[in-house]
Amino acid sequence: MKKLFLLLLLCSAFIVNAQQRYELNSGWVCTNIKDAQSNGAEISKSGFSLNNWMPATVPGTVLTTLLNNKKVPDPFYGMNNEKIPDVYKTGNDYYTYWFVKDFEERAVGNEQVWLQFRGINYKAEIYLNGKKVNPKTQVGMHLRAQYNITKLLAANGKNRLAVIVYPPDFPGNPNGGQGGDGTIAKGLTTQYTAGWDWIQPTRDRNTGIWDKVTIEKTKNINIQNPQVITLVPGKRLPEGKQNPATVKVSIEVENPTNQAVSGTLQYQIAGKLIKQPTTIAANKTATIKLPDLQLENPKLWWPSGYGAQNLYDVKIEFVAANQVLDQEQLKVGVRQIDNIWNEHTKSMGAYVNGQKIFIKGGNWIISDAMLRFSDARYDAEIRYHKDMNLNLIRIWGGAILERPEFYNACDKYGLLVFQDFWFSGDCNGRWVDPMKKEDQWTRRNYPDDHNLTLTAIEDQIKMIRNHASLAFWCGGNEITPPEDILEPLKNDILPRLDGTRKLFDFSNSDEMSLNSIGGNGDGPYGIQDTKTFWGTRTFPYNSEVGSVGVGDYVSLLRFIPKENLVAPQYKAKPDSVWDYHKYISYEQYLNPYGKPKSAEDFAMKAQLANYDQYRALMEGFSNKMWDWYTGSIIWKTQNPWTAMRGQMYDYYLDPNACLYGLRKGSEPLHVMMNPLDSMVTIVNNGFGTKNNLMVQAKAYDMDGKDYFYSQVFNSIGPSSVRRLFPMNEFLTKLDKKEGVFVSLRILDQKQNILSENIYWLPGKDGEYSGLKNIKKAPLKVTATDQKNGQVAVTLNNANGNPVAFFNRVALINANTGERILPAFYDDNYVSILPGESKTVTVEYTGKQNNLAVEVYGWNVEKQKVTIQ
Repeated sequence: MKKLFLLLLLCSAFIVNAQQRYELNSGWVCTNIKDAQSNGAEISKSGFSLNNWMPATVPGTVLTTLLNNKKVPDPFYGMNNEKIPDVYKTGNDYYTYWFVKDFEERAVGNEQVWLQFRGINYKAEIYLNGKKVNPKTQVGMHLRAQYNITKLLAANGKNRLAVIVYPPDFPGNPNGGQGGDGTIAKGLTTQYTAGWDWIQPTRDRNTGIWDKVTIEKTKNINIQNPQVITLVPGKRLPEGKQNPATVKVSIEVENPTNQAVSGTLQYQIAGKLIKQPTTIAANKTATIKLPDLQLENPKLWWPSGYGAQNLYDVKIEFVAANQVLDQEQLKVGVRQIDNIWNEHTKSMGAYVNGQKIFIKGGNWIISDAMLRFSDARYDAEIRYHKDMNLNLIRIWGGAILERPEFYNACDKYGLLVFQDFWFSGDCNGRWVDPMKKEDQWTRRNYPDDHNLTLTAIEDQIKMIRNHASLAFWCGGNEITPPEDILEPLKNDILPRLDGTRKLFDFSNSDEMSLNSIGGNGDGPYGIQDTKTFWGTRTFPYNSEVGSVGVGDYVSLLRFIPKENLVAPQYKAKPDSVWDYHKYISYEQYLNPYGKPKSAEDFAMKAQLANYDQYRALMEGFSNKMWDWYTGSIIWKTQNPWTAMRGQMYDYYLDPNACLYGLRKGSEPLHVMMNPLDSMVTIVNNGFGTKNNLMVQAKAYDMDGKDYFYSQVFNSIGPSSVRRLFPMNEFLTKLDKKEGVFVSLRILDQKQNILSENIYWLPGKDGEYSGLKNIKKAPLKVTATDQKNGQVAVTLNNANGNPVAFFNRVALINANTGERILPAFYDDNYVSILPGESKTVTVEYTGKQNNLAVEVYGWNVEKQKVTIQ
């Protein structure tokens, strides 16, 4: 028995060591090409002196390295970006750098060692131990590269890797246009780096080894690019026993040796082992299809708000002569996504596991303009989107196909992903544009190298296709790719490499959302009267709508110098720093609260408009669910730079009121009031009927006196909207010239609150005179440590007080007063009715000490509360 145990232990250890992968993510150094004064063959030799080379950030860009070495100021602060030379003016040599990394590795027996780059921008030559690694120049930002370096490794195991990285051939003139003069799109790189209406130019155009560098060690077989497809027929529910699902697996297997290799290719999922005997010819790569698996009673993956995000571990191995030659592991969600045209709305409908999903989405650019990605940042940002009660993120086409770590977070939190390829109407010629260097006919054929583009498309599809969250492909932002790219993408590449997901030709195409009203087919992008969302019919699956999102005063302090903290005035040009950071006017919506007296006053009033805007946006679309619309996607929900528009949280991961207004308006079960006719309405996004719902409506004046209107029991069917009763006559009779609060609630039979919504209405003149003069509410606040990174904050408003209106809760460091970021609140900017209390739960990550809570509101003095 002991011998058997020892044998099993040895086998287990052998399997673990059969394949290893690690990142080369520290210890890099770099220097400018002009300072290297040698070639790659010499630089990559261990004896070459690296004195005076500076530490390099890899993965990262040249600009990130310069910033980390204090060679440039922070381009996200103030006007600092203007102090950094732009590659268009300096010439490419200025940002052309050598990167060097020493590492230890050797190959023994049949071991193979692979050097993998997940992304270099834009061109690279690679050397190892005095020898050239890449037979031809590596070109293109959106492309992985893998090299077998087994024969190039040093005999003593001490190796030196040297990589020279060149900027894009056409960095483009950052002349203020969308994508500058457009020529940035001649290459296969990030278009936004030449500037857009929400970001200033990135000076090095993201030149560098911007994504992971990995060493992988295998035996004489290399498993690559597995594909796992799941088929879930029929209409399912999240609960109860499930009918079987089908799992289909195919795997690329490479044999880099001069002899054929025979063995068994196998994968394991949910305790089932599926095998396929196979032989891989010498120096060949083959795609092997394994037998299908009928997975009994599968645990399904659902979008956020509809069910659990169950994920299965899948382990893939190639076994020969009782030896594991290579293995890969991945996580897979069992789900099926379908698209069915809605003839009534004239737009595409999304279905997951047979259930129709009303799309509530947000547009995403990129996590960080300088590509400073991390698992933790991705996790926080996607969690914020879940907290918005959204179920989809669209990746805009002027940036990247998002990284696997982004998709891991979307898999975890249940965000469907709508992934554009690298084309935009602005750069790729949809419109006449005097800011562009070349005419539309020329731009229509960008990028210049179509074969490279097709190669990159195939590669990136393979990289992310196994993620449950990846739901839709899109040819480009507001324009299709050139025909000789679109046609093979649509009719060959995607059917061959995916075969399960819908491709929309472009983001606002008629096949997605029929444009029967003219115009571009998406937008608008500025702040709107909240009644517009309810009363004006727009595109039935609008891929871009919305834009405002100035952060609060604490957020502004992070990137605006104090001397520039000047409140914008209606119809006047804003301060230069505000203008540089892309502020768009919405003072006309703030002035009814009282003309802002300072930047701090402005920021507070902006939060009122933010909350109201995004609550109304999603309420208006939800009100016409399946009648006018099958979904909408907000432009946009995050910023990769310190811009002042289109964000639910700032670059530093500090949420503003947009997030919580959107969270409220997007509730799975929600009560709301139509501002056009005051009709109280409930929305049920779930799959089941909701019975015995008590819907209550009250009003409160500015002194806190309540006026009961009505409460009724009712029910609502699955995925539907129900209109209950109007309040206009009641509100008219109240005749509150200074404005009034309206409180709506849904309660269950045990009187638990399922949905609560508080509106603040102006007087007849459109002014919020009542809010201007409302008395202070002495709010009592307590904070309790719930352990496991959670704090419960209870806000209590005594009888006789007015409504304690619009309270911001913030978790802070008790010593410095700085906010803990990121922090996740189950509600915020909350109003507490007289005689009531509300508990807000905040969750933080990592180990934090000396925590406290800060609370302030419209009519509540700022207070700092010790956590008990």
